[in-house]
Amino acid sequence: MANSEPPDELDRVLGGVGPRLNALRRERGITLAGLSAATGISVSTLSRLESGRRKANLELLLPLARAYQVALDDLVAATPTNDPRVHARPITRHGMTMIPLSTRAGGLHAYKWVIRPSGIPKTPDPRVHDGYEWLYVLSGRLRLVLGEHDLTMGSGEAAEFDTRVPHWFSNAGSDPVEVLALFGPQGERMHVRARPKNRTADTSATG
Repeated sequence: MANSEPPDELDRVLGGVGPRLNALRRERGITLAGLSAATGISVSTLSRLESGRRKANLELLLPLARAYQVALDDLVAATPTNDPRVHARPITRHGMTMIPLSTRAGGLHAYKWVIRPSGIPKTPDPRVHDGYEWLYVLSGRLRLVLGEHDLTMGSGEAAEFDTRVPHWFSNAGSDPVEVLALFGPQGERMHVRARPKNRTADTSATG
């Protein structure tokens, strides 16, 4: 009996599940250990599922959908075929919208965040998890609490940090803040290969 979807299409759909699960868990502020306790799925299996090293199946997705209180279709959302653009399904919770910008399984994941002024509560609640993150403020003002530091970032400013350092963020202004975020779940960092050839003493100074 023929499958309802071609093998390549099925693999592509299942390959996009990991990034969505990772984004959803991070947006909810849930640790792998906490999710494991809620679903009965081992931490190692959850980690491999999010990184794309474990293929999704109904046995895994059903308890995850129940734990997140979302429809199964929200975890398995196919991008239309023959269209190279990323068709991301935004996730909105507590005044913050997270838009996945990449669908690759494993490696760096890209997101756009939009946080409304009345979104995330103003009382810091720092969390930790495995990974490495890079943030760039597109517009608005972002408050970032990172370890002992309490920073306010404006448009054009960037930050990068190990997510094992306690961190928390919220809107620090009266307008929505838009942020481009890159996240490496296994601690991956960006590698800059291209740099200006000629730099004066003034432009090369970092502080």
